[in-house]
Amino acid sequence: MIEYYLAVDGALHEAPEERASVWLCVAPDAAEQSRLCECLGVSAQSLESSLDPDEVARIEIKPDHLFLIWKRPESFDGRVFNVSSFGVVLSEKRLVVICAANSLLAGVDRQAGMSTPLDVLMAMLAESVHHYLGHLRVVKQVAREIQLQFDRSMDNQHLVQMYSLSESLVYYVNAIQSNGAVLALLRSHGQKHGFGPEQLEVLNDLIIENEQSYQQAKIHAQVFTNLIEARGNLANNGMNHALRNLTMINVVFLPLNLLASIGGMSEFSMMTAGMPWWLTFPALLLAMAVLGGAMAVALRRMA
Repeated sequence: MIEYYLAVDGALHEAPEERASVWLCVAPDAAEQSRLCECLGVSAQSLESSLDPDEVARIEIKPDHLFLIWKRPESFDGRVFNVSSFGVVLSEKRLVVICAANSLLAGVDRQAGMSTPLDVLMAMLAESVHHYLGHLRVVKQVAREIQLQFDRSMDNQHLVQMYSLSESLVYYVNAIQSNGAVLALLRSHGQKHGFGPEQLEVLNDLIIENEQSYQQAKIHAQVFTNLIEARGNLANNGMNHALRNLTMINVVFLPLNLLASIGGMSEFSMMTAGMPWWLTFPALLLAMAVLGGAMAVALRRMA
């Protein structure tokens, strides 16, 4: 499906094909891809890579157009943060966006002075960079919630969420880093080929904000890595503590069982035949309790 738009008064409006300066190609079929290859002068492989979510962000500079692939964040589904790709073919008269979802232009804010295809591209890239920053704020909140769970037992749901977010941040770091390389090359190309001062200023701001996103993503990824390691250490410490307590119980009761088995209740009754049983048996229990307590205290001090 191909939609046609025209930038008027800082906003995008639907327009006929012959007047449109922005083409939005949503999951184009084989016939549409063939038409795009013929009209734009790009290869079929480039169009297919625009729809590949695992494609690395890059930019190709041609004599009559620019082709770039950009990594953008997807909506948070409650468990992981996903990253997708879209392709852009920019010429002097037209901006063609190839993507798999129809929501790409929905986030482009109304901006004063947005009238050229390059202005629309700048707005799209800015929306994507700000989207990353918003997701990273959510990641920070989730990390705080998971840290609070460390004071109590964490169930499998929290552990799975922690591993999923850690994996997502790895993809975020790679995507933001590759986007930064695209922005740097785009700025270098613009300085050589007559981008306006305002457009170059926007690119400089995007490079700074993208670098901030990259640093934040790296920090959050390291935080989750440390949380996973800390969780493993806490589990090991808890198991070691439980084993030490069980060992102490066995050590305390072992001599008591030994004394009871050596003497036996019949031998104890024979040795205390001249004494009332209601005195001897409580005395035996008290002596064993005192001995067990003394051994427990001694073992704790030794530990």
